[in-house]
Amino acid sequence: MSHDLAALLARAPVIPVIAIEDAGLAEPLAATLVEAGLPLIEVTLRTPAALDAIRAIAERVPGAVPIAGTILDQRQIDDALDARVEVIVTPGTPPALAESLAGCGVPVMPGC
Repeated sequence: MSHDLAALLARAPVIPVIAIEDAGLAEPLAATLVEAGLPLIEVTLRTPAALDAIRAIAERVPGAVPIAGTILDQRQIDDALDARVEVIVTPGTPPALAESLAGCGVPVMPGC
């Protein structure tokens, strides 16, 4: 896992963003994206299946870089890190969230 956000972002021209309803589809979808040259895959935490999807991508898709999107609070940060996310994305960054993100240990793309 790289902690250099610029190096990670240089690996692909775009980052696919998925909201997945069925975690069982995450592995084949991610494998297809990696094969197509899109290894950075953002899974939004807008569905109940999101964390299981991130975990499946992290554990079973070589070369994939799982990203957790729509992170809103400390609980979601902790859950995403437990699922082995490599990058965190937020839609906004209020002060309390910024403080939580500062020590999370993975690169962050904070929204504003």
